[in-house]
Amino acid sequence: MSAADTHISCTSLAFSWPDGEEVFTGLDLTVGPGRTGLVGLNGCGKSTLLRLIAGDLTPQAGAVRTRGGLGHLPQNLTLDTALRVDEVLRVAGRRTALDAVESGDARPEHFAVIGDDWDIEERSLATLDGLGLGLGHIGLDRTVGEMSGGECVLLRLAALLLERPGVLLLDEPTNDLDAYARRRLYDAVDAWTGALLVVSHDRELLERVDRIADLREGSVTWYGGNLSAYEEALAVEQEAARRTVRAAESDVQRRKRELSAAHVTLARRQRYGQKMWDTKREPKVIMGQRKRAAQVSAGKHRVLHTERLAAARERLDEAELAVREDEEIRVELPGTRVHPGSEVLLLRDPVGPYGPPLRGALMVRGPERIALTGRNGAGKTALLRLIAGQLAPVSGEATPLVATGFLPQRLDVLDDASSVVLNVARSAPDRTDNAVRARLARFLFKGAAADRPAGTLSGGERFRAALAMVLLADPPPRLLLLDEPTNSLDLASVRRLTEALEAYEGALIVVSHDVPFLESIGITRWLRLDGGLSDTTARAVREGR
Repeated sequence: MSAADTHISCTSLAFSWPDGEEVFTGLDLTVGPGRTGLVGLNGCGKSTLLRLIAGDLTPQAGAVRTRGGLGHLPQNLTLDTALRVDEVLRVAGRRTALDAVESGDARPEHFAVIGDDWDIEERSLATLDGLGLGLGHIGLDRTVGEMSGGECVLLRLAALLLERPGVLLLDEPTNDLDAYARRRLYDAVDAWTGALLVVSHDRELLERVDRIADLREGSVTWYGGNLSAYEEALAVEQEAARRTVRAAESDVQRRKRELSAAHVTLARRQRYGQKMWDTKREPKVIMGQRKRAAQVSAGKHRVLHTERLAAARERLDEAELAVREDEEIRVELPGTRVHPGSEVLLLRDPVGPYGPPLRGALMVRGPERIALTGRNGAGKTALLRLIAGQLAPVSGEATPLVATGFLPQRLDVLDDASSVVLNVARSAPDRTDNAVRARLARFLFKGAAADRPAGTLSGGERFRAALAMVLLADPPPRLLLLDEPTNSLDLASVRRLTEALEAYEGALIVVSHDVPFLESIGITRWLRLDGGLSDTTARAVREGR
């Protein structure tokens, strides 16, 4: 089958979770050959849609059809650590059969297993090398437990590519990948010729797609071009929508004035008619006819203007629906201020209970914003945990000299059974309930939203709650540690994180491979962790060097 014949088709798709939460009702979607980026707010159903297409979930109504064979790389990838690489690649049986044939065992069942795949080992190694794993022949016998999280993602992608599907679904594929691994994945996406549907917050990945599908409120709107083209088109749409709202508001005000004027006119006519009746200047029969005609005319006049006002209000409601008012985080954090030259953190040859040792020393002074980069497995997360005091150094020193806040990658600082407000109150026990709620409102948890259990929050909401818990702590953190903070966040949530960090006045150390995000928060120093700490640049990180 040629790449031109591959496609995904969803017709009248309906799906709800067991608790009754409705995700889709009558969704129609067709994805043809080429690279399609699926974007939308956290919780809108992007991952659910991919799982429905992949067959992991069953729709309550409608149909899903794919043509060309399907591969799916889920967001939360779980592999058995005891599996060998060739087992994940699903080539172990063919390797065994090849070894048997090469050893002189010519039983027919071996040839049946091999089929046409006599070069399966060579293709496996070439696919792995193309994704930057470079495992070599003996590497096919390595176990998953010996590999990093990023390597496991690429290994699973290699398994999918070896199967040569016509349709490929990728859900946040760059999560956990270092810059080098991301470059290899970008290359694989660039080379893809079938139908590709990718969910991602990674701007560099979305710049490589041919079109954007914007999933919002259960339906998809299509935009041609990559992420930049989508954002430009959306900005034009939103400006037009805001102009329409302003025009509709003016129309409503005009109709209100007309209705008010009509009431004045009708009241004036009624007073005149009553005066004529009272003075009896005309015969009673004629005056009665005039009164009835005036009442009918007044009723029609009043209904006409009332209907015009109602129609204007309907147009305003429709216009407002087209405007996307994504609220912004607006918070002041004066207690986090660090003065230039103040000593914030001392590192001196720290060695943790696991992970590679760090050679050398580092003193962080003042409100520096440091990007901590390096290959998967270099020990970046372990170093943050040493600084945060979650791990005790076996030797050396990792000493923060100011109050420190740590936002881990898995956001496990939250108690899922407790509400958002109670979680934040735990980090600021001396604040009153009203004070906590007032500050949470600035993180967009207003009213009843602050009383929701943390376990019911979407990915973006959960991140905002965890960020509020860390930033609103008492004492406020003057050194903030963030571990892959943009993983699994939609583009709007990344923007909100950037807004919150604009108000932060302390020192910042961020582990991230998301270069556009790092540039947006004003990184002042780029460090690479590779046995020691060395200065690097944004360009070198972007290129995977």
